[in-house]
Amino acid sequence: MSLAEVVAGLRAVLEQVARQRADLIRDGWSVEALGHNPFNAATGGIWRVQRDTGSAILKIATPNRRDDHPPHWATSTDPAHWNYWQREVLAYRTGLATEAYAVAGIRAPVLLDSVDRADGSVALWLADVPGRPGMGCSPEQLGEFGYRLGVAHSAWLGRETGAEWLSRDWLRAYTTSRPVPETVDWDHPVAVQTWPEDLRAGLRSLWERRYDVLAATDALPRTLGHHDVWPMNLIVDESGPVLLDWTFVGPGPIGEDAANLILDTFFDGLVDVDLLDDVADAVRAGYQRGLAPAVDAAEVRRAIMLGAAAKYFWLAPGMLAALHRHNPDRSQQYDSRDDLAMFDGRRRVLELLVDWFRLALE
Repeated sequence: MSLAEVVAGLRAVLEQVARQRADLIRDGWSVEALGHNPFNAATGGIWRVQRDTGSAILKIATPNRRDDHPPHWATSTDPAHWNYWQREVLAYRTGLATEAYAVAGIRAPVLLDSVDRADGSVALWLADVPGRPGMGCSPEQLGEFGYRLGVAHSAWLGRETGAEWLSRDWLRAYTTSRPVPETVDWDHPVAVQTWPEDLRAGLRSLWERRYDVLAATDALPRTLGHHDVWPMNLIVDESGPVLLDWTFVGPGPIGEDAANLILDTFFDGLVDVDLLDDVADAVRAGYQRGLAPAVDAAEVRRAIMLGAAAKYFWLAPGMLAALHRHNPDRSQQYDSRDDLAMFDGRRRVLELLVDWFRLALE
């Protein structure tokens, strides 16, 4: 299924929500619902709005007052929580989103306005950035972004912003909150049919050693991480890359953002997995070059491998757990493939994940 088809599937629900924004949308303005993670309670919706002055993006940040989201996507009023609901609002209002990676030529959308609403939510009006979506970028373009990301992360080595609302220990807090049961069915028929025995053994070992992996990332150099770098949050225009969605920004280990860019480009089946090796090589080389000479090349390579293992140790167990749920609804997810297609489509990406885990830790 194409990205356009996935986004179209999300719009039916989101268009209805848009009509409830009467305090923000004037008569005569047109509204187009945009795809996002509808399960995260921090986001009340995202729309492209054609206003009298032109096109703008409207994004609603919401406190945890919804009952239609899963518990593992609940927000918090604790500023240090991994899913603090006002973090992106503060990132824009304080200028951090604009300035964080500016040294590397990575921008955030311009904040046009922000509105505190009567229901406690906050409306962000952001510039509508034209350009090439990240999902349409070539391996070389992603490699160039990897270089810029390395430059940005190098500038934050050993530095702190002092902002109390930044996420703290985001990687550990997010990954250990994923819904995985105590018993994982590693021999489920769908897994046996699509994942070779060695892959299942490697994924099981990764899950069982997840706390060793997290401990290893604790020893890596620290930087200011975005924590959600993937092509859906990237636009490239004539002036360079624009990075979206600053909800999770905060300190973290080097390597995690680059690792996520590599793997999450392919997990949802929206980009041809035959490009995996090319993207991995380009992003690793670019990120390594951007961090030089501040961080040794071998340490950068290991940081990417550890970052991947730490970010996704829960994914395979989570996929297996989902097989036991009754008729899981994927209509609002980026990856809407059926079970067999999803497991098979993610096999090569998971094999790379296991290879990196073994090289970095074992």
